[in-house]
Amino acid sequence: MALRAAGRQSLVDSVVEQLRAQLAEGEWEVGDRVPTEHALAEQLQVGRNTVREAVRVLVHAGMLQSRQGEGTFVVSTTDPAEVMRGVRRAGIRDVLELRIALEAEGARLAALRHSPDDLRRMRAALESLEAFGQAGDGHHELHAAHDLEFHTAVVVAAHNAALSATYGWFSGSVRDSLVASLGDREVPSIVPADHRALVDAIASGDPAAAEAAARALLEAPKRAIETLLATG
Repeated sequence: MALRAAGRQSLVDSVVEQLRAQLAEGEWEVGDRVPTEHALAEQLQVGRNTVREAVRVLVHAGMLQSRQGEGTFVVSTTDPAEVMRGVRRAGIRDVLELRIALEAEGARLAALRHSPDDLRRMRAALESLEAFGQAGDGHHELHAAHDLEFHTAVVVAAHNAALSATYGWFSGSVRDSLVASLGDREVPSIVPADHRALVDAIASGDPAAAEAAARALLEAPKRAIETLLATG
């Protein structure tokens, strides 16, 4: 895609979108140095200040990196914000399937790497979840927050920084799907016994058992969602 002259309105936004498109289409690969501000300004027929602001936007987005005295380099051809928007637009089944993938691996690693503090954190979160569930006050947002706290404790116990960061980034979608599920009578309610089985499997140090327990915990809601989609 050839760069084109930007219009008068929203010049910085226009340049950002064109540069983002160039990155997505492979004009520059990860590790490449992008053209200088002067060269980009000439190609786009805009001022260098406009190009500078657009580059700053993409640096902040994590797509470009400026290195003093060396230039600006590509660090990602995918805009993380756009990926997040895609996750936000995903349906509840898609979110649940991704949850299973992340939480099952988190549980498997947690069985191998957990510390006593990790187990205490999981059990404390489970106690809070059970106490809230028994109160039965119908506040789905708070119920979802307690459940998410438990699952986050499991993932943190995996001691994998990338997995924890990914799950933290994904947690907003998890919370939204939990709230929606709690408000749907066709979807099974949260079962504390299944959560206890997961903690016990992690505490046993058996990675296969922990992974199976994590999958089993989410299997019932997954089947319910699939049934609703098939009949809806």
